[in-house]
Amino acid sequence: MRTFISLNIPPDIKRQIMRVQENLPKFMGKIIEPENLHLTLKFLGDIREEKLALVEDILRKIKFKEFEMTIDSLGIFSSGNPRIVWLGSSGSSLLQEKIDESLFPLFAKEQRFMEHLTIARLKSVKNKREFLQKLKDIKIHRMEFHVKEFYLEESVLLSKGPRYKVLGRYPLV
Repeated sequence: MRTFISLNIPPDIKRQIMRVQENLPKFMGKIIEPENLHLTLKFLGDIREEKLALVEDILRKIKFKEFEMTIDSLGIFSSGNPRIVWLGSSGSSLLQEKIDESLFPLFAKEQRFMEHLTIARLKSVKNKREFLQKLKDIKIHRMEFHVKEFYLEESVLLSKGPRYKVLGRYPLV
């Protein structure tokens, strides 16, 4: 099963993110649905049931304090052409490091973790320069929320897009 560890986004923050999505310049591609908005702390990939049981046991033992997350910037990932529009966040990197250390050597440590939430996947844009300028003009109002738990999720790939299923909830202290 295809799995990842995530932070979920509260409904009021999802509504604010949806307003940002509505203001994105026109593109060919897909807006990420509200129910799929999350911050990936670690992508585990395809794992078998036996390894899943080990992961769940390790995640249950993680002790980490609740914390505040902030979303306050907008950006793109691109290799020549814009492919992903994301919102930049801060607050989760220490939890991500703790998870990374706890799961090593079952999984390699992240080479470079960048806190972000993917809000759109682009196939193409008509005018790249115009798209990037319009993206720069979007004002992002600071969004803050309290994180009380993290999740182990399965990504089920369907023809209409992924569906995420919570496999485990892990409360913070």
